[in-house]
Amino acid sequence: MTIQAQAVRRSFGTNVAVAHADLDIREGTVTGLIGPNGCGKTTLLLMLAGLLAPDIGSIRIAGVNPVTHGHAARAKIGWMPDHVGTWESLTATEILVTFGELYGIPENQGFGIAHQLLEEVGLSKFADRKVRVLSRGQKQRLSLARALVHDPEVLLLDEPASGMDPESRLTLREIIRRRAQQGTTVVISSHILPELEAMVDDVVMMQDGRTIAQESSGTSPVWRIVSRDSELLLEWATANGLARPRPVTDSSVTGGSEVEFTAPETEASRYLSSALQAGVTVVQFGSRSLESRYLNMTTQKDA
Repeated sequence: MTIQAQAVRRSFGTNVAVAHADLDIREGTVTGLIGPNGCGKTTLLLMLAGLLAPDIGSIRIAGVNPVTHGHAARAKIGWMPDHVGTWESLTATEILVTFGELYGIPENQGFGIAHQLLEEVGLSKFADRKVRVLSRGQKQRLSLARALVHDPEVLLLDEPASGMDPESRLTLREIIRRRAQQGTTVVISSHILPELEAMVDDVVMMQDGRTIAQESSGTSPVWRIVSRDSELLLEWATANGLARPRPVTDSSVTGGSEVEFTAPETEASRYLSSALQAGVTVVQFGSRSLESRYLNMTTQKDA
């Protein structure tokens, strides 16, 4: 595993930002870190980046402890914060070359790397312009290039799509997937769940400073069957050993009930066929979206 965290906790005075976090993230995967504002996502990312030390618990980045061997760990990490910090009087190229030098990249080599990265993030025409003329979204793309300047093994992104237009977000997604295919391990925090779902392999959910679930692409999807025939749906679900149906949790079907189950795609199709044969009028069937699964999980936790 490239990133591991066990029983990590971090407080600021009496405020507990991260109460208990566990991570086990595979090499070359894209993992989404999701949760409401204030749940501890940014603090956890800062600890993974070696910019904050946990009060208790352990972290390993590609086998290195960022607390005891911070320089070695940060050499493996590309960090893109939510709020962009740049030297407004420098050009995009100058910023990348300067950051490259901080990672030990000679200036003459740094110019070549800067040219390649600016082309990758779609900022080639701004290479020699002062950063102060860039828009918020363009600065986000420059921040991504800055995080990639030393070709890190691990890429940590905190709300990278903030301020980006749809085309830039598509470019971001392509870059992240391409880097993962090349072996980079990516952790990305985002509130844009439908878009996040399109690029991640695994998902870690956080609430109240705790990691409450980690889902892998190898896990069977969660399916839902929705019907207005609540009694018939209950009878069928009971006969098939499924959980008791409950009222629909969104506004898609007024007065309907839904039953959920985890199964591979072929088995889910058999469940649907069985429900129809039993006379259940199915008005919706499909796998739960990331947003829906998250809302469902947090609702259950609060119950």
